[in-house]
Amino acid sequence: MTKIETQAQYDWAVKRVEELLPLVTDETPLDDPNSIELELLSNLVADYSEEHFALGEPSLVDVLKLRMFEMGLNQKSLAELIGVSPSRLSDYISGKCEPTLKVARTISKKLGIDANIVLGV
Repeated sequence: MTKIETQAQYDWAVKRVEELLPLVTDETPLDDPNSIELELLSNLVADYSEEHFALGEPSLVDVLKLRMFEMGLNQKSLAELIGVSPSRLSDYISGKCEPTLKVARTISKKLGIDANIVLGV
């Protein structure tokens, strides 16, 4: 098998990987048949998953909401942290507008969000 082509093949391969995992440890030689099978099937499963179940890049809206939750912030406190009005932050979160370059830099630095996500690239 060079590629998983159907959901049934994928399901079988995932099940087999789960069966092999307890049999292969860090001490298992790389030329062990279980180790070889696990490596090959894992790569096939990963390729199929990436092609059929990819999540894509997160949006700024999604990441802002996640950071608010993680940091225990409400919209008002997040607006203060990044130096914008609560109504402007509401516009960012609703997707009505995008931050200026200056605000984007602040968001990236103060919230630890990758600049590519903040800038939408």
